[in-house]
Amino acid sequence: MSIVSSAQAPVMPLSNFARLLGRWWLLLVLLTAVATFAALRPHMIDASNIATILRSASLTGLMILGLTGVAAAGKIDVSFMQIAALADMVAAGLVAGGWGWPIATVSALAVGAAVGLLNGFLVGTLRLQPLIVTIATGGACGSAAAAIGHGSPIRIETVGPLGDLLAATFGPLPLIAVGVALLYAAAWYAQEHLTFGRYIYAIARNEEAGIEAGVPTRRLIALLYLVSGLTAAAAGVLLVASLSSGQPMIGASYFIDGLTAVMVGGMMIRLGQPNVIGTACSTLLLAALVSGG
Repeated sequence: MSIVSSAQAPVMPLSNFARLLGRWWLLLVLLTAVATFAALRPHMIDASNIATILRSASLTGLMILGLTGVAAAGKIDVSFMQIAALADMVAAGLVAGGWGWPIATVSALAVGAAVGLLNGFLVGTLRLQPLIVTIATGGACGSAAAAIGHGSPIRIETVGPLGDLLAATFGPLPLIAVGVALLYAAAWYAQEHLTFGRYIYAIARNEEAGIEAGVPTRRLIALLYLVSGLTAAAAGVLLVASLSSGQPMIGASYFIDGLTAVMVGGMMIRLGQPNVIGTACSTLLLAALVSGG
């Protein structure tokens, strides 16, 4: 008996290691990529370059934070980048027109919220296919963004308080990165520790069973799409301050990266289930690859 026990004893640590690796492999890839680029290009770990990477990753991460929740519920939102573009142009147009940053920001966020609620109503209440719905609303947002500037960028004279926010630091870290990290921490807590998060995963597993069990699926789906619209719009407004202009095609550059980050992140922690930590690690990995490539 003791011989069998001693022979089997190493199996558990190996099993635990495999399980741990399966949950955190993406973080290992991120650390390996950073270490490799740092060895090949030492300037990559300069404080200024790290700050640039974090600012870039923060804007992308903010844009797709809401998308992560939608995807975790088994839905999809391919309108997020066009919502960002529309919010970007709305904010730039109002600032250029002399309305000021507060009104421009609130208006752009309201546009994002409205499109998000429309997506949520069509998908959650009318039970339409989310891919078709968000392709349609995304196309409408993209067309509206182009129409605002007549197909051209809108230049602004001042980047206002949001420009100061993007330039500010908290110790060695960009303040925007700290803010987005706090949002991700709050989203992670909600997703993993609140009833809200359990409902999200229940919808993904079996929406009909969730309805029968009393899960408020319609309201929850509407809320998830609302948050997706808001986070995309917030990123769009920050991009105006970052680029000193509104760009009608700005969303196109975030489409592949955004979806990739969410889908690849779903292969971490909860296999096949998009989650906040996975999205964060995947976003940082993509930003590091772009910087070091």
